[in-house]
Amino acid sequence: MATKACRLKAVKVNGREAKPSHPLKIGDILEIDLATVYLKVRVEALPGGNVKKGEAHTLYTLLEERRKDWKDQSLE
Repeated sequence: MATKACRLKAVKVNGREAKPSHPLKIGDILEIDLATVYLKVRVEALPGGNVKKGEAHTLYTLLEERRKDWKDQSLE
């Protein structure tokens, strides 16, 4: 899903469009702008392997979240 979002130009890292291979660093600001939600998070930790679903929230700090009504968006 992350690769697809990057290819759709829906992901920014520190204000710049991100490619799927872009390396992340602790402190980076991610913006994810999808059809129904906009998220802005700060990277707090980078795991070395798989992370349990219940622990995933410890890897980032949510800075902003906006829900969007997909019906209000024009087709481009």
